[in-house]
Amino acid sequence: MGIRYFIIIVLFLFQVRPAAQNINTPDFTPDDSTIYLKTVEVFGKTKSQLVKEGVFAVNAIDVTPFQNTAVGLNDMINRTTSVRIREEGGVGSDFKLLINGLSGNAIRYFIDGVPLESLGSGITLANLPTNIIQRVEIYKGVVPAHLGGDALGGAIDIITRQNIGNYLDVSYGAGSFHTHKSDLSGQYAFRSGGFIVRPVISVNSSKNDYLMRGVEMWDEEERIFKNVNLKRFHDDYFSFLGQLEAGFVNRSWADAFMLSGVFSIEDKALQTGTTQSFVYGQAHREREAWSVAAQYRKKEFFIKQLRADMSVSYTFDYATTIDTALRKYRWDGAYAETFRNEITGRGKSIREYKRPRLIARTNFNYALNPYHTININYLFQSIKNNRSDEIDREFEPSEDMLTRHIAGISYKQSFLNDRWTTDFFLKHYMNRLNVRQRDLSSKTGSEEMAGTTVTNHTGYGAGSRLTLRKAFSLKASYERSIRLPSAMEFLGNGTTVYPNFRLKPENSHNCNLGAFGVINTINQHVIVYEGGVFIRRVKDFIHRVTSEMEGLAQYENVSNVTVKGFEGEIRYDYANLIQALVNCSYQDARSMTRYYLDGSPQITYRNKIPNQPWLFSNAEINVTLKELAGKESLVRLGYHYLYTHRYFLTWEGYGMLDTKATIPTQHVHNASITFSFRKERYNISLSCNNLLDSKLYDNYMLQLPGRSFFCKFRYFIN
Repeated sequence: MGIRYFIIIVLFLFQVRPAAQNINTPDFTPDDSTIYLKTVEVFGKTKSQLVKEGVFAVNAIDVTPFQNTAVGLNDMINRTTSVRIREEGGVGSDFKLLINGLSGNAIRYFIDGVPLESLGSGITLANLPTNIIQRVEIYKGVVPAHLGGDALGGAIDIITRQNIGNYLDVSYGAGSFHTHKSDLSGQYAFRSGGFIVRPVISVNSSKNDYLMRGVEMWDEEERIFKNVNLKRFHDDYFSFLGQLEAGFVNRSWADAFMLSGVFSIEDKALQTGTTQSFVYGQAHREREAWSVAAQYRKKEFFIKQLRADMSVSYTFDYATTIDTALRKYRWDGAYAETFRNEITGRGKSIREYKRPRLIARTNFNYALNPYHTININYLFQSIKNNRSDEIDREFEPSEDMLTRHIAGISYKQSFLNDRWTTDFFLKHYMNRLNVRQRDLSSKTGSEEMAGTTVTNHTGYGAGSRLTLRKAFSLKASYERSIRLPSAMEFLGNGTTVYPNFRLKPENSHNCNLGAFGVINTINQHVIVYEGGVFIRRVKDFIHRVTSEMEGLAQYENVSNVTVKGFEGEIRYDYANLIQALVNCSYQDARSMTRYYLDGSPQITYRNKIPNQPWLFSNAEINVTLKELAGKESLVRLGYHYLYTHRYFLTWEGYGMLDTKATIPTQHVHNASITFSFRKERYNISLSCNNLLDSKLYDNYMLQLPGRSFFCKFRYFIN
């Protein structure tokens, strides 16, 4: 589209100017009349904008503008409409993603269409390097069949760089709480043969020794509990990711054929349980994973208009939880000797989990003609759960296995010169669970679910977008979705989450209705708006339940949950100088289970789902100044504000409303400044998060870091 406009402008200019060889001897007669030509402006859309204007409810983030800044991938996603990331602490902490009222494992994660866990369980949005990412697509509620996932609440697909040119990208950052982040990525393409090599190295570390404010401590002299401020003392985090990818591109037999190897390690000291009243002083978790993968892509696979994308990966995932201190710690680091370990309250334990994982994906896309397309996708996943313990002789080793087959087919049609587009899809899920463990049967259901269980489910849906005018379009989507319990929910995490083999798959009717548009003016002002409403009717909703007595958690089913709400966002851009946005999200998720199995009424009927925000918004402004710090320089100033309304920590039906624990209303202010020189070859970014040093909570009242500073240096040569 941009090339066509460029050609029109060039032809137009040549029509009003004489040819170069006739400048001295013009062959035309000037007219006395005067013609005033207005400024000609050409507008184009980024790939991210085109994705957002598709048939599904989706946020799309162009990561490239953020790569010079100190903003991480989690922060970028947290600023989008209807999305909230809820961390349990500082760098490397566990987190839950909330999309349209559904959270946790209801959200699936992909990288280039392949499940992210193919890289190992230690690789998440928090430590994935941003310099390898081109954009992020966030699907809300309705997930297209080509992703092949069993997501219920949505999905995140991370699209990596696929450019062919040579480049080197190196960055290093350091900040508060002894935090360090280093990333290196690059690509070298040989001049002949189409052979390319892509290395990636990423290292993250932090002590996370931020101040915990107002924690309870027993005062021996006064014999009362007092609220004091103390630093975290056992929350060190370290992660390493190394990847080497090599293969051929743009060959007659393949558009891309790549082989890759990935190695990752993670070492995480555990400071608290699921609530901060449980303090750990020696327990920690170690993870190690390596994987090998192959990917093949071809646009004309045997026949014209047939595009193939196939991949296979094998990942060996190894996790160890060391809990050998028979102690009870306090927030000041003092402890008392006991007869129980820190996490589970039992004997000493070095619990080992080996979870080898095989993932295979095949995707075929066939264009019948420019207006009709068929897509077929198949995803296979197999994960083993080998459990053992080095020192607990009473623990019985076991090997469980979870296997999934997910197939999808979609049909896309386009009419009225692409003004009306519709996508229909059908999905089939098969889940095979083999349970062999027997311990804690009364809590996990291992005895009653022992052996092999096979279930089959079918889902379907459609999405449609109609453009009435350039500045106004409507879209609607629906899915009868199924989500199989994840390995985490079935098998636990080996530390703070128990297994639960009684879990049933979630199923839901998801509906979205929205409107959007782009308004361009002749004065370089661009306004992009979008808004929508949604409803989710979920059966057997999987919800994480925390035991305050143990400091441990387990996933359980809630019979009926209804989520409804609305969202809206307005973005403004002026001449690539000022960019601003404001969005707001309202998500009302309530339990609609009226009676228990014995017929007695449930007190939580029509209660909001606890420990989950339901009203939040973002505001952001960025100013980009060119050549302020010299020729070929850029200065980018940024400010971000996040608002979260207060919400209940537990079911509002329990106890007195005026005395119930709540997570208070929160206001978060962040600011940054970035300097770029030599066409963004050299970059320095300074940022301050939680500018006003507010006391922040997130998941189950676990305190987040206070004011923090970070400085990042990036060198990029292309």
